Amino acid sequence: RDAVHDDIANVKAAAVHHGAPHVFMSAASPGVVSLFFHNAYYKTHEEYLFAIADAMQYEYEAIASAGIILQLDCPDLGMGRHIQYADLPIEEFRKKARLHIDALNHATRNIAPEQMRMHLCWGNYEGPHTYDVPFAKIAAACFRARPQGLSFEGANPRHEHEWEDFARAKIPADKILIPGVLDSTSSFVEHPELVADRLCRYASAVGRENVIAGTDCGFGTFAGRPGIVPSVMWAKMRAMAEGAKLASKTLWG
Repeated sequence: RDAVHDDIANVKAAAVHHGAPHVFMSAASPGVVSLFFHNAYYKTHEEYLFAIADAMQYEYEAIASAGIILQLDCPDLGMGRHIQYADLPIEEFRKKARLHIDALNHATRNIAPEQMRMHLCWGNYEGPHTYDVPFAKIAAACFRARPQGLSFEGANPRHEHEWEDFARAKIPADKILIPGVLDSTSSFVEHPELVADRLCRYASAVGRENVIAGTDCGFGTFAGRPGIVPSVMWAKMRAMAEGAKLASKTLWG
């Protein structure tokens, strides 16, 4: 349990050094833990999942108690479809997704929704992604999650068009959308005007107050193994900041 406190101390020290007023910290969701560490002991997947939730609760609450926004990483809801549950009918997969959300909600029951965000993705790897489950088929399960923020892939060329699904979806009034406006697997540096266009699309669908710029996923999924060289990554981040300013000027005048 000491490890999470070491991470918290490092993040808070970096925030002070750089003058960042707000920071978030990622933590693995119960569902993604079950995706990469298969059950070899518990009688059922549900029993295993909730045991993970109980084990992770301490880490989640430690991050939130430190005044840091907790990001629950949930690639199991997207990538899990073609990695773990490719053979299930879609309705059966949706039942699994709802169960994973139930476990997440159980583990975070003592944390305020506005203190949390949830990250959904289809796998941070450069590949065809032709077996990705469409967002529309898992939207209802995702919106059941307690975290106020929903971070997801919006620049991935297999999912960029799905902003229209958000316009049609029944999104809870308290949700904040954090669409990816940067592709985290490509060395192309997005133009700030493209970033602004992407943000404005979501704003037109769900309202300008409910959108925050984000990245499709992390740029370094494994420590010491960045998919994109840091200089390009930082150029992308600068483009995101410039694009967000352009979008704000368009939306607020």
